[in-house]
Amino acid sequence: MRTILYTGKGGVGKTSVAAATALEAARIGKRVLVMSTDPAHSLSDAFDAPVGPEPKEMAPGVWAQETDYTAMLEDNWAEIQAYVATVFEWQGANTLAAEELALLPGMDELFGLLMVRRHHREDDYDALIVDAAPTGETLKLLSLPDQMSWYVEKIFPIQRRAAKLVRPFASRVNSLPPFPEDSVFAAGQRFYEAIAGVEEILTNRENASVRLVVNAEKMVVAEARRAYTYLNLYDYGVDAVVVNRLLPEEVSDPYFDRWRAAQAQHLGTIEDSFSPIPLLSARLFDREIYGLEALGELAEDVFDGTDPLAVLFRGATHEIEKNAEGYDVVFNLPLAQKKDIDLSKNGAELFVRVGTYRRNILLPDSIARLHAAGAGIEEGRLRVRLRDVLS
Repeated sequence: MRTILYTGKGGVGKTSVAAATALEAARIGKRVLVMSTDPAHSLSDAFDAPVGPEPKEMAPGVWAQETDYTAMLEDNWAEIQAYVATVFEWQGANTLAAEELALLPGMDELFGLLMVRRHHREDDYDALIVDAAPTGETLKLLSLPDQMSWYVEKIFPIQRRAAKLVRPFASRVNSLPPFPEDSVFAAGQRFYEAIAGVEEILTNRENASVRLVVNAEKMVVAEARRAYTYLNLYDYGVDAVVVNRLLPEEVSDPYFDRWRAAQAQHLGTIEDSFSPIPLLSARLFDREIYGLEALGELAEDVFDGTDPLAVLFRGATHEIEKNAEGYDVVFNLPLAQKKDIDLSKNGAELFVRVGTYRRNILLPDSIARLHAAGAGIEEGRLRVRLRDVLS
C-alpha cells in the first residue's frame, strides 16, 4: 500500500493538500483513504461534510477518517493505564484523576499513527494519505521508536526480572508502591512492537514517503528545513515539498508588491534548501478551499499532470554521520571538485556552495554548537566536518 504522510507548520494548508491528493489519486482510478491523526481534526471542514472515526466514502474512490483513539487505547494501552492509575491512586489521587494522569501527552497522535499499521494489515485501499499533526508533534512521534528501543532492549528486561523477584515481598509491605504484573510488561512490549511496526512502514522508501507543506514565509520555511534534517536523521524519506498559497501572476495590485518580493526571496531559500527534491506548488485562491470542487482545483494546481501517488524522489539531499571526532554532514555530489567548495556556518545554519550547487540546511540543536572544521571530497561525496573546536 502506498503511504504518504503530510506534515508542516500549523495553518499552512496541509489538510487541504492531503484531501486534494486523495481526490486526484481517485480520479486516476485508485481506492484511497485519507486519514487525520491531528487531534484538531480538519478533514470534515476540508470536505465540508461530516467525517467520523470509521472510514466514510466522501467521493467515488475516496474515503476519509478522523481517528478516535478510544479503540486503540483499549487494544494497546488499557493494561498499562490500569497499572499507572493504580500507582497514582497509591499516591493519593482519586480514581478519575489517576485514570486521566495515566494518559500521556500526545496519545491522540500516537494512536492515530498506530491506525496506519492497522490499515496496512487490512489492505483495503491502494493508498493511505495521512494528514499528520503539525511538524513538531509529528517529529516527536516519528522519533519515538528510536528513543524507546534502547530502553526496551536494555533496561526493560532487567526491570521485568527485578519486578518478578520483588513483587511477592512488596505486596506485604504497604509502604511500597504496587509492582507491575508480568502482563503489564508484556503489554509494554506489544506497545513498543506496534510503534516499531509503524516505523517499519513509514521508513520503507519504496512505498512510503513524507511530504512537507510550506508557505513562502520566513518562519514556515525555517521549520520545514529543520524538520527535513530530523526526518533524514530518522530515515524517513521526503519525496516532495508543496509550496502552498503563492500569489498568482494576475494579482498586479501594488499593495501586494512587498508580499510578492518576500515570497520570491523565500522561494529561493526553499529551492536552495531542498533541491533536488521536487517542489510542487499551488496558488493563493480567491476563496476558501473546502468542498470537493475547490479541493479538485487545488489538486490540479499542485500536481499539474504529475501522478500524485508516485515516489517523486528517492534518497536524501544530505546525511548526518556521527564519528569519534564529532559529526560529518555528507552530500552526494559526484562531479564536485574541492577547489569549487565554499563553506560557512552561522549558528545552526550551514551554507555550502559548490559551483552552481547551493545547500542551506538547519542543523539539529544537538550539533548546532559545533564548528565547521573543513570539508573534503571522498568518492563523489562532499563531507563537511563539524567539531567541538576549529581544526
